[in-house]
Amino acid sequence: MIEYNYGEPMRRGRIEVICGSMFSGKTEELIRRMKRAQFAHQKVEIFKPAIDTRYSDDDVVTHEGVAIPSTPVDNSSSILLLGDQCDVIGIDEAQFFDENLVAVCNELASKGVRVIIAGLDMDFRGVPFGPMPALCAVADDVTKVHAICVRCGALAYVSHRKVHEEKRVLLGEVNEYEPLCRVCYQKAKTP
Repeated sequence: MIEYNYGEPMRRGRIEVICGSMFSGKTEELIRRMKRAQFAHQKVEIFKPAIDTRYSDDDVVTHEGVAIPSTPVDNSSSILLLGDQCDVIGIDEAQFFDENLVAVCNELASKGVRVIIAGLDMDFRGVPFGPMPALCAVADDVTKVHAICVRCGALAYVSHRKVHEEKRVLLGEVNEYEPLCRVCYQKAKTP
């Protein structure tokens, strides 16, 4: 915080994006940052898309089972309403939100809120996913995390879908997806 000349505190808002493939530790890093903010006695709230019910209807949960309470919402506008009095807002699985998420995050940051966003930067085809590219563009800080390619051990590039399903959104875990490097991904795509 900085102070105005009159001694009243002014919060500095910012947008932090954590992106990468599945199994790269995005949610783990989001939870780590949110717990640090809680430890500092900041008012925090975590939001997730209501469609993400893989491990819990309500909590944000890592693949390893680490959980933190969250508020599921159907659209990004709800984040503005429900997170009105927060110092820090976390948003998990941001790729599943509508494009208005960028405007919501900008508005929150302009009001002095620290916004921490985690999400897939690309879908299973290697195409930028949802509002994530625009969020990376407006972010004050972008952290790209990497999983390890399950076929060769290099840094993973993309979340390869192992099941034949063409719809873009398919909630899944290790049975449906695997992290692959660029070379192994190209090999996997070749019949």
